[in-house]
Order: sequence, then C-alpha cells, then structure tokens
Amino acid sequence: MEETKEIFDMYSDAIEEYVEAGAKMNAASCNQDPELYDKYNVKRGLRDKNGIGVLAGLSTISNIKAYEDTPEGKIPCEGRLIYRGYDIMDLVKGISQEKRFGFEGVAYLLLFGKLPDRKELENFADILCYFRSLPTNFVRDVVMKAPSKDIMNTLTRSILTLASYDEKASDISLPNVLRQCMMLISELPMLAVYGYHAYNHYERDDSLYIHRPDKNLSTSENILRMLRPDMKYSELEAHVLDIALILHMEHGGGNNSTFTTRVVTSSGSDTYAVIAAALSSLKGPKHGGANIKVVEMMNDLKRSVSDLTDEEAVEVYLRKLLHKEAFDKKGLIYGMGHAVYSISDPRAKIFKGFVRRLAEEKGRQEDFAIYSMVETLAPKVIAKERRIYKGVSANVDFYSGFVYSMLDIPLELYTPIFAMARIVGWSAHRMEELVNADKIIRPAYKSIITEKEYCPLDER
Repeated sequence: MEETKEIFDMYSDAIEEYVEAGAKMNAASCNQDPELYDKYNVKRGLRDKNGIGVLAGLSTISNIKAYEDTPEGKIPCEGRLIYRGYDIMDLVKGISQEKRFGFEGVAYLLLFGKLPDRKELENFADILCYFRSLPTNFVRDVVMKAPSKDIMNTLTRSILTLASYDEKASDISLPNVLRQCMMLISELPMLAVYGYHAYNHYERDDSLYIHRPDKNLSTSENILRMLRPDMKYSELEAHVLDIALILHMEHGGGNNSTFTTRVVTSSGSDTYAVIAAALSSLKGPKHGGANIKVVEMMNDLKRSVSDLTDEEAVEVYLRKLLHKEAFDKKGLIYGMGHAVYSISDPRAKIFKGFVRRLAEEKGRQEDFAIYSMVETLAPKVIAKERRIYKGVSANVDFYSGFVYSMLDIPLELYTPIFAMARIVGWSAHRMEELVNADKIIRPAYKSIITEKEYCPLDER
C-alpha cells in the first residue's frame, strides 16, 4: 500500500507539472492580436462595438426594447420586455390586481402564443401537476447518488438520466417535444430542491427532507413547500417568488443559454440533451450565476464600510471595486449594467416594489436601504470612472439575490431558481427552432494560422 501511494504521488506531481506546462503552451498557441478582429470585421461575442448582437434569426416569442429608432439614429430609451406581444409590466400588473399566481399562465402564453382563458389555464395547470412527479426510485437512485454542492451539475445529470426513462426520448416531433418540455418544466423544481437536500444531508451532515409537491399549489408555493423543513411560507413570500419566476422566464433568443438551446436544437438533438446544454450555459457567473456575486459583493460592502448610511463612504467603496481594490478585485460592480438595456431594466423596476414589501415583512428595511443607495450611486460612479457607450442601470440580478436571501433560499439554489423559470423560454425557443429552421446553425471563424512544413520526429 505504501509503495502504491508513493507511485501515485510521483505520477500525480508529474501530471500536475505536465498540465501546467501544457496549458501555457496552449495559451501561447491560441493568443491573438485584438486588432485582427477589426481588420477582418469579426464581431467578438457576436456583438458589435456598441454591444448590439449580430442578427442570427427571427422570433415571435419575446422582444427587448432598449433603443428608439429616430432619423438621427438609435437613441437609448427606458427598457421594455415584451412576451408574445404583451408588455411584462402589464402582465405583472394584471396578475397582481387579480391576486393570483402567474407562473402557469405566463408559461402558457410563451409556449402557445396566447393568453389562456380560465378553462385553458386550469387544463394547463392540471397537466403540469400530472407531470410533477419523478420515476419510481429516481430520487434514491439518481438524485441521492454522488450529491454535489453545484446543483446545476446535479440538474444536468438528472435531466440526462431522465432520457433513459423515456421510450420516445429521441422523437423530435412537435407533440412529443411539447410533452417533454412540459414534463421538464414541472420536474425541474423537484430535481433542484431534492438535489440541494441531498447535498445538505450527505455533505453537511444536516437533516434530510424530501417533501412531495402538493397538486393544489402553484409552482412557487411548491418550491417553498419542498424546500422548507416545516413546509410553511407566507402568501407574500410565494407571490414574490412567483413574480421572480415570471421576470426570469424569457429574455430573447440571443442570451447565451437560449442561443445554446437553439444551436443544439438545430442539430436535431433530443430535448434532454438540449436542456442539459442550456443548463450548462446558464450556470456561468457571466450569465445565471451573477446574482450570487451581487450578494457576496454586498456582504463585503457591509464588512468594509462602518457607517452604511454614509453615502460618501459607500461611494468610496464602489470606486475601489472599479479600481480592483475591493471584493474579488475584478473591477466590476455586480448587478449594474446589461448587455442590452441602458437606461433601465424593466424587470428590476418591477421587482423593486415587491422587494420593498418583502423587506418590510422580513424586517430587512436597512438592507433594502443599502441596496437602494448602491442602485443610485453605482451608475454615477461608473460614469465618472469608465468610458461607456451607453447608460448603466441596475439589472434584475441586483435585486433577485437579495430576494432569495429573504426567502431563506440557500446560495446553492440561486442559479437553479433562474433555471426553473428560464426553462419555459428555452422550451418555446426549441419549438420555434424546430418549426422554422431547416439548417444547422454554423457560424464561421476566420482562420489566422500560418501554414508550416512537416518536420520528422527525430528532427524536432
């Protein structure tokens, strides 16, 4: 045994040295002169210098408005988000006035292109309820095995494994794809919450809770019911989570995870592989993981600033962030700015009112005041310290992490909550891609390699 360990350690050190040296060689061979992008008119990140995405397709699912077209050109305007022709503000206002949960109705709208009447909504909700179950022993045999702190990886593994239980997994006919999508929309909250409980039990040595969803409850209510040991929650908590799901449900075909959905769909792949790919895209800190960075940044602010009512002290901290002198030293104020919006993110504007109400219920008014202060100060600080081509405002991630903390949702579930919502948009885009596109998505890359003569091995 001792000899085996010595051999292992020897090879382990050698492998570590090898991969470090190899990584440096790879980086050197891949390094490119940034000026070549301008020379060959290549749009980095598929975006032009103003941050506007390259057109890659057509869609009737949603629209994001951040500019007005005028004779003088594009002028930034208040941001708008439109689902199937309906302004998100009007949808949330209607749902709030009617004092009901809206996730199911908005999901129907995105999937079928129209607002449901009462009977259509009831039937749709009943079908989602029917799908809100997992195969026999799936939780024991899959979710509980090899639990991970990274619940997004757990979700991806679980989704791919579910394909083994579907006799029509590879059938990409529209009725079958719709069935699969509705099933995964219903199952994703269970997979995420159960995955967290498995991690919390096996890795943190905490108690294990596996609560079944209640067929009489909405999606947001069931998430809180399954997550909490006592299954209890307030009506406001469930409604705020419901609004969060609606606001995160869809955001155009160009965002990274939705574009991934369309790319993989265009290859003819099955629904399980497509959603797994989208999940892998969403988990990145530049996409779905951004709200975690906001919470961590705000916690660091609280530790670094003694008087949180002192605007000058908070402004100094924000400048330190931009100068890579505070928090993670990345030079970013997380939750500020967006790839599309400039003057405002409508989702953040909608969310703020609900956040205030929840903060009052939870006794977190001081925290809310700090968030509001940073929301006001950060754009001014960024404008002074950075050369920017458009306005900067708070995005939806700025407040969503704060909401999840007030709902006692663990950090490990922040991005999975995003996924529970965005899977509806992914499903709508998958079906639209299947209906309209007959070509695999295949953009081009300009090669800038230099051709070389082959050299025999002994002469290298």
